[in-house]
Amino acid sequence: MAIREALEEINPDVIFLQELQGEHHKRSRKIKSWPLKPQGEFLAENHWPFSLYAKNAVYKKGHHGNGILCKYPIISWHNLNLSKAKFASRSFLHAKILLPSKVTLNLVCVHLGLFEAEREMQLDLIAQTIEQTIPADEPLIMAGDFNDWRKRALDHMKIDLGLDEAFLSDLGQHARTFPVWHPTLQVDRIYYRGINLQESLSFPHKRWRKLSDHLPIGAVFNCPNT
Repeated sequence: MAIREALEEINPDVIFLQELQGEHHKRSRKIKSWPLKPQGEFLAENHWPFSLYAKNAVYKKGHHGNGILCKYPIISWHNLNLSKAKFASRSFLHAKILLPSKVTLNLVCVHLGLFEAEREMQLDLIAQTIEQTIPADEPLIMAGDFNDWRKRALDHMKIDLGLDEAFLSDLGQHARTFPVWHPTLQVDRIYYRGINLQESLSFPHKRWRKLSDHLPIGAVFNCPNT
């Protein structure tokens, strides 16, 4: 409930979530307040009428993966599992949404691996997938945990795909988001193209120390022709 209340206080139009819990048998038995529905549906039910959950990590006690919560209709979606291991929720979740202006906006939620060689393979696959499935003239926002503390993803994003990063564009450096109690590593990103950045946002309130090991970040955009 505390996570839902914190998200509702920020109240963004779109939320990109990693390691979203779809099901956990042990926790549902032990925690009295554990929701009866999947975590994504529980978080979305009051403010975000459209949501996606991509089950990637499967284990005896349940499963988790990436998710997108949205205030606008999702007209299509697909999930590309980037994990080598069954328990790792590494994926590329792509959704097309329809804005009130009738503009189609592409959303991509990403969670990459911890090892550099693994991330290189995943970034190559992501670049190929975007080139093949998302028209270059359609606006795109790709956000999530890139685990990219060495800043190797920028070449793929900028050179291969023509994407800019919100904090780098706005403040000259990526956001420090991990660990939440003393953010030093710049691992979470918001990449975009075909859409106008107004400002980047961080939410350093101490309440997040009890809710996640990453500091949440955000950005405000204005779509052309809206």
